[in-house]
Amino acid sequence: MKLVTTIGLLVGTALVPAAGIAQSQPATVTAAAETQATPGGDANQAAIAVDPAAPEASRIVTTAEGKGLQVHALDGRLLDTAEAGEAVGVALRGGFMLGGAARTLVVSADGAANTLRFFTLGDDRLTEVGARAVPLDFAVENVCLFRNAPDAALYAIAVGDGGEIDQWMVYATPDGKVDARQARRITLPTKIKHCVADDVSGKLYVAEQATGLWRFNGDPETDSSPALIDAPRIGQISEELGGVALYNAGAARWLIASDASTGRLFLYDRNKDDAYAGAVTLAGPGGAAVKEPGGLAATGAALGSAFGHGLLIAADEDAAGGANYKLVGFDALAAPLGLAVGTPELPPTSVAPRFPTVTARVETVPVAAAGDAADDPAIWHNPADPAASLIIGTDKKAGLYVYDMQGKVVHFAPVGRMNNVDLRDGFMLDGKPIVLVTASDRTRKAVAIYRLDTATGALIDIADGLQPSGLSDPYGLCMYRSAKSGRSYVIVSDPDGLNRQWELVSRPNGKIAIRQVRDIRFGSQTEGCVADDANGALYIAEEDVALWRVGAEPKAGDTRKQVDSVAANPSLKDDLEGVSLYDLGKGRGYLVVSSQGNNSYAVYDRDGTNAYRGSFAVVADGATGIDGISETDGLDVTSLPLGPGFEKGAMVAQDGRNVLPGEKQNFKIVSWADIAAALKLESR
Repeated sequence: MKLVTTIGLLVGTALVPAAGIAQSQPATVTAAAETQATPGGDANQAAIAVDPAAPEASRIVTTAEGKGLQVHALDGRLLDTAEAGEAVGVALRGGFMLGGAARTLVVSADGAANTLRFFTLGDDRLTEVGARAVPLDFAVENVCLFRNAPDAALYAIAVGDGGEIDQWMVYATPDGKVDARQARRITLPTKIKHCVADDVSGKLYVAEQATGLWRFNGDPETDSSPALIDAPRIGQISEELGGVALYNAGAARWLIASDASTGRLFLYDRNKDDAYAGAVTLAGPGGAAVKEPGGLAATGAALGSAFGHGLLIAADEDAAGGANYKLVGFDALAAPLGLAVGTPELPPTSVAPRFPTVTARVETVPVAAAGDAADDPAIWHNPADPAASLIIGTDKKAGLYVYDMQGKVVHFAPVGRMNNVDLRDGFMLDGKPIVLVTASDRTRKAVAIYRLDTATGALIDIADGLQPSGLSDPYGLCMYRSAKSGRSYVIVSDPDGLNRQWELVSRPNGKIAIRQVRDIRFGSQTEGCVADDANGALYIAEEDVALWRVGAEPKAGDTRKQVDSVAANPSLKDDLEGVSLYDLGKGRGYLVVSSQGNNSYAVYDRDGTNAYRGSFAVVADGATGIDGISETDGLDVTSLPLGPGFEKGAMVAQDGRNVLPGEKQNFKIVSWADIAAALKLESR
């Protein structure tokens, strides 16, 4: 199932030119060079391969449609031609690791077969390295590349005739080839001809030909957050938008777009939220006007004396000697408008994730309910056969799932809107130990109580009738077993900040009831919580504020200590959601908290002053097809073995944005050994 987002054209404020910029007769800028005419008579898109060791030896890769791809020198000479089907789009990035070496990766859009094809550029030659031609289910118009900082992954974005924006994770296969997996799709109403993405800011710019220039978040694990930059009738664009390019040179950050209908190039200041900065027209080296500039490419790198402040390339389909590409020094482009050219800057060949990263080894089957549905997991360790351990996960629109360690559904209980879930092994009922499971029941505003049948994975209701919570909306939930008394408790939160604790009491009829023992009040919404049974501590996440520790015993009162806060720790970004504990024994271990606002997980010492040990993120693995984890609500952690790959335990976390490809929400299973290695933590 594809993730499709349809963007409507909603404009609240007219886009107007900056004060003092003349609009009637823009200056004409003359190109310093042009490429040889394309043999097929078509010119659509170019890409610039900067050579940091020898800038004047940098190369240009261009499309010639039915004649494939071409490689040019900076003086326009043709150096190589490669068969690429009907090449309508091209993009490239340096530093792509393939076969143990950093390569310049080139991706081409084949408009005849509607596929993406991959090449490497070296010694002025293009070599095809794709494991396959990646099929697209639409008429492709162009392609751009984006290196995503949160996971350091490379993504190809294909844009199409029907308004498609298709994002694919690009990865190296074990046999040294290149392949891709679809991550997400965004859809605009009409044809898209061009796109460009910025690895540093994480922004994707898309030219919807007849409608306008859009900006999106490039990270597929985030909301796309569309913003309209310019549009006909309300901005500068006349009728038909052409190419888009980005110029990055120190403090100078410019967005460039071509207005094919008037032959103008528009510039926008990316330091001022892409505010319009002015327009120029373009002429070839001989003075002939470029009537309909098409695809654009730009760099802020210094490419020798001719292009000491960077380069802009524009496709010219109507050139007198045949379609070609015009090469313009950016300083010449900026001078008539008085724009800053900045400090020359090489394009980045890599991006550094903010946090150490790990990948999930297993993901569960998605929940059946659409939208924000999966929420919170709980892990049951099978002592007789760790590989046969089970995971219980909530679908807060429908019920409770039970999964095996391969992520397959073992059992589903359609019991209503269960938000959070927890369990304790060894609860004595009728003289026998059981696995006791509780869940916050939002349908009946109650505490749901079950026994896990460990042989079948079924959940059996053992509540002594309805166990009303008295809360407006039972939300977060965790359980506590007292090391002092041996008694078991359940703590459930209300969105208003009230946390209510009950004792779980066995009845003679083999059922269980709850008995209220105390309330703990916070100033705002809480959900995630975990109890440290051995140390008698209860940790509660106040979502927008902090992680707190209070006594877990019923007579501990509500005195609390702040472990960490969103305000104090820049690695935390609200909401703080799931909380769990990794047990090293003897009261030692770690707390793990999901920092939902930046898709990361903070780790603290379980003992002492709960010192912060660092944060990590779970990112996509193209080879396995398991995406990263984002917008996590609930999580659970165990130090007990769960079978092969999870001998040191695991973290199970809800994935709020399940992509690669886009599907309904699910849960991911991450090996604790991987987390420990990333943050230099201990394992049990």
